[in-house]
Amino acid sequence: MNIATKITGVILAGGQARRMGGQDKGLIRLDDKPMIEIIIDIFRPQTATLIINANRNHDVYARYGFNIVADELSGFCGPLAGMASALRVINTDYIVTTPCDSPFIPIDLVHRLAAALAHESADISVAHNGDRMQPVFCMLKKTLRQSLHDYLASGERKIDRWFAQHKYAIADFSDKPETFYNINTRTDIENAVARLNSR
Repeated sequence: MNIATKITGVILAGGQARRMGGQDKGLIRLDDKPMIEIIIDIFRPQTATLIINANRNHDVYARYGFNIVADELSGFCGPLAGMASALRVINTDYIVTTPCDSPFIPIDLVHRLAAALAHESADISVAHNGDRMQPVFCMLKKTLRQSLHDYLASGERKIDRWFAQHKYAIADFSDKPETFYNINTRTDIENAVARLNSR
């Protein structure tokens, strides 16, 4: 069976974007498209379906035709809160997550994460750029839902600390460092548009 049929893609768009003046980064336009559309176009073919984790602008995100899931925890508690909320509602065995502000995810993101997880018989696989882990690009088993719920309920928020409680595999993306380019400033937007136009 194609592993993609067992995976829900989760686009994490629930942050406050303080460095962007509080703008909803998923809706920031790069040239002629909101970033969320760029992510959807690349991510959707790799998974059975998508979920958008968002804490505002639900009416806008709903136009894309996917389930919109807000954090169960209030107060913008970080990416783990979005992952936990997604695990609660999925009908697949796994999720793969990507942030809404990284427009250069590769077409084999899910394949690489799934291959690493299977090779290590792990519960989690996480991308690595050659220097360090990129924890918001990860694959999680649905069976981790209760563990993550309990971790967040204890007041913890550090994603790598939760990973360390489970068997996790590293997916090597050192050959594709652009995967992890994310948008935090106006200069980042300009650079991303230039990179997209040069393709």
